[in-house]
Amino acid sequence: SSVAYATEQILLVLVLGGVAALTLTPWVGLAVVALLVIVVASYRKTVHAYPGGGGAYAVAKDNFGQKAALVAASALVVDYILTVAVSVASGVANLVSAFPGLAPWVVEISLAMVVLLTVVNLRGVKESGLSFALPTYAFIATVLIMLIMAAWHALTGSPVVAESAGYPVEAVDATGAAVVFLLLRAFASGCTALTGVEAVSNGVPFFRAPKSRNAAMTLTIMGVLAVVMFGGITALAVTSGVKIAEDPTMLGLPADAVQQTVIAQLGSAVFGAGSLGFFALQLFTTAVLVLAANTAYNSFPILGSVLGRDGYLPRQFGRRGDRLVFSNGVLILAGSSALLLVAFDASVTRLVQLYILGVFLSFTLSQGGMVRHWGRELLAATGADRGRIHRARILNFVGACVTALVLVIVILTKFSHGAWLVIIAVPVFFLVMMAIHRHYA
Repeated sequence: SSVAYATEQILLVLVLGGVAALTLTPWVGLAVVALLVIVVASYRKTVHAYPGGGGAYAVAKDNFGQKAALVAASALVVDYILTVAVSVASGVANLVSAFPGLAPWVVEISLAMVVLLTVVNLRGVKESGLSFALPTYAFIATVLIMLIMAAWHALTGSPVVAESAGYPVEAVDATGAAVVFLLLRAFASGCTALTGVEAVSNGVPFFRAPKSRNAAMTLTIMGVLAVVMFGGITALAVTSGVKIAEDPTMLGLPADAVQQTVIAQLGSAVFGAGSLGFFALQLFTTAVLVLAANTAYNSFPILGSVLGRDGYLPRQFGRRGDRLVFSNGVLILAGSSALLLVAFDASVTRLVQLYILGVFLSFTLSQGGMVRHWGRELLAATGADRGRIHRARILNFVGACVTALVLVIVILTKFSHGAWLVIIAVPVFFLVMMAIHRHYA
C-alpha cells in the first residue's frame, strides 16, 4: 500500500529545489529500489531463522536481551500508531482526489474511518483472507493496467502527459550542500515504500507448512510487486511531468487549491479524468490503504498483550473483552492515532516525517540481531553449513549497515520536520515500560 504515496513524498521534497532538482527523481527512485531489494533479501533470512515469528521484538530479545527488545517494542508502538494515521490520511487524500467536494472534511472523514476500524475490531471481526485479498488484488491489477496502458501510449508515439505538467515551478537556486541535503531528504521520504516489509516476518506462524518457505516466497513476491509498482509509478510520474507541492503557490496555484495525489494525477492522465478506470483506481487505492491501517489493529493489541504479560505494560493489556479481543490495546491505538490525525490535520506529508524513523530503527535492530544469531550458529556449524551461514551473515550485515545509514539520514534530514517527536517518544516509551516493570517487581 505504501507505493500509493512513496513517489509523491519524493516529489514533494524535490520540488523545493526547482526544476533542476526534479530531474533527479529517477536517481532517488533507483536508490529506494536498491534499498528495498537489500532489505527484502535480508528479511528472507530472518523468516527462515525464526519460524515462530521474527519481528524486531523477538529477534532483539533473543540476541541482545530484554532492554534492546524494549527499544524495538517502543519503535513498534510508534510504528503501529503512525501506520493507522498515515494509511487513513493517505486513503482519505485519494478519496478526496476523486471527490474534491469532500476536501473541507478531510479530518472528520479520517476520524470516521478510525472509528469504523475500531468498532469492527472491538466486535471481534477477524481478518478474512477473501475480504483482504479482493481489494489488494484489485489495487495491484489496476496500477499494473495503468502502467501497461501508459507504456503502450509511449510506444505508439502519444506519451501520457499529466495536467500538472504545465504548471510553473518557482525558481530556486539550490547548490552544493543544499542539493545534497535535499536529495537525502527526498530519499528518506521515498523510503516509506519499505514500510510493511517486517509484517511478513511477524506473521510466519500463520502461514501454511512449510511456514518459512511460504513466508520467504510471499516476501519475495511482495518485494517484486513493490519494486515494479513503485518503479513504474515513479517513471510514469517523471515522464508525464507530474508536479505536486505542499504549498500550492509554488506551482502558481491559489493557496487553498486542492491538489490531486500523484497516483490520482496519473490515473486521470492515463484513464481520463472522471472515467471508470480513474474512479476504480482511486477507490481501490483508498480501500487498500484503509486495510493497511487495519493491520496495526491486529498487531498492536497482540504486542501490548505480550508486553503486559511480561510486566512491561499494565496487565490490563493482556485481558480480552467480551468478543475475545484485546480491547484495551484497540482503544489505545485508536485514541492515539485519532489525536495525531487531529494534531496534523490528517496531512500525509506531515505525518510521514514521523513515520519512517521508527520503521528503520526496527529494521536496524532486527538485522543487527540476525548478524549475532548467525555468529552463534557459525560456532556450532560444520562442513557445507558454514558456507551457507556465512553468506546469510554477510547479507544481514549489509542489511544492518544500510538500514542504520538510512536511520541516520532520516534523523538528520527530518529532525526539524517532526521527527524530533519520535526521537523523544521512543525513549519515553522505553522509560515508562521500565518503570512499570519495576512497579510490578
